[in-house]
Amino acid sequence: MTVGKNSEIELEIESLSAEGSGVGHFDGLAVFVAGGVPGDRLLVHIIKAKKTYAIGKIMRCIRPSASRIASDCPVFPRCGGCAFRTMTYETEAAEKKRRVEEAFHRLAHMDIACEEILTGAPARYRNKAQYPVAVSEQGEIQIGFYAPRTRRVIDCTDCCLQPAEFRVIAEAFRAFLQEFRISVYDAERGKGLVRHLYLRKGYASGEIMVCVVLNGKTLPHSDALVEQLCTLNPHITSIVLNQNTQKTAVILGTECTVLWGAPQITDTLCGVSVRLSPLSFYQVNHDMAERLYRKAAEFADLDGSETVLDLYCGTGTIGLSMASRAKRIIGAEIVPAAVADARENARRNGIENAEFFCGDAKEAAARFREEGVAPDVVILDPPRKGCDEAVLCTVAEMRPQKIVYVSCDPATLARDAARLAVLGYRTDRLCAADLFPRTHHVESVALMVKMKFVKEA
Repeated sequence: MTVGKNSEIELEIESLSAEGSGVGHFDGLAVFVAGGVPGDRLLVHIIKAKKTYAIGKIMRCIRPSASRIASDCPVFPRCGGCAFRTMTYETEAAEKKRRVEEAFHRLAHMDIACEEILTGAPARYRNKAQYPVAVSEQGEIQIGFYAPRTRRVIDCTDCCLQPAEFRVIAEAFRAFLQEFRISVYDAERGKGLVRHLYLRKGYASGEIMVCVVLNGKTLPHSDALVEQLCTLNPHITSIVLNQNTQKTAVILGTECTVLWGAPQITDTLCGVSVRLSPLSFYQVNHDMAERLYRKAAEFADLDGSETVLDLYCGTGTIGLSMASRAKRIIGAEIVPAAVADARENARRNGIENAEFFCGDAKEAAARFREEGVAPDVVILDPPRKGCDEAVLCTVAEMRPQKIVYVSCDPATLARDAARLAVLGYRTDRLCAADLFPRTHHVESVALMVKMKFVKEA
């Protein structure tokens, strides 16, 4: 039987793709099915057929996997946020651990075992929500999340991954827009005012930031919004407007105006008090971030004599969490607001052995090398695309004894581990961490050590 568009086939789900789809084979052709669980026997409708693969949709579960469960989310799978709401969490965690190991085997040609996968609560763990705001064809204001691979908003203010109080705030914001007839941004035309509602919570402090992203500079009747929100929830300590007038899919602009309260909120991570502005990078899962950073500190194994270079440092949380066990912390970050937060975080915590510089990782690494900075440990925590090859080369030229690499993408981590192996660094330890339960994302941390036989420059 030839697999073509609109054909129906029976398919055994064998594994999961990196995006979380079930994968099976039919006459040698790989078929990807969203919501498929390894062990499922499914009746699948083919919605796309290519020479080397096909994409299918579940019509009926003929024989469910032992790992299949009922979804507890009313908008799954229409919302594109989660991939694993029909799978036991134990199976999800095991699959993510396997994915990290498989990336090293396939891309780095390294058979290194992942020591463990750190796991936590799979619900209500996110400390940040970025709700797109839209108007439906019926003229109703929608606040929720984008459908997979579209800019169509699925209305949902009560996400199972987010704090319950976010729903109340989002619904109050919807009522405000309706009451005062505030225009909503139309991405196709580039017209309208309100683009996103961005909420952030400090899990240790309880403080909440409300940030309204505008296609403009001012929000009509903002005094009424401030009054409503402050009455609604006493933990709201910051209400901010963010200006984004560009016709882009990027959520935040670079300019913020405080409507009420402080320009930032605070939280505590690994014993360090941190300040968070709307533009600051901060891990969305507080408890699991603490466990990940403690594992990174375990891999660094500092004794107090080391100089630590923290590239892609964000607000400085990883480096500052290690400051008491290091001689010197040097951080570099490209976002000016994050650098300002990092410096303030160091000051607030009385940390005097940490300094932070603004610049991209490549420029910062080259600058430190030229200045003769000789780090004993380098921490890398790059974005999803991984490290620029020039960064890795410059880091290797500094000859640190250890590189601790925190990654949000096993594929780019494995690729960079292979590059570092050529530059004289062996991947010695590897650990996965599930900071994003129910989604296809998985974090990991690796320890690379300088190989003794590499000739010194």
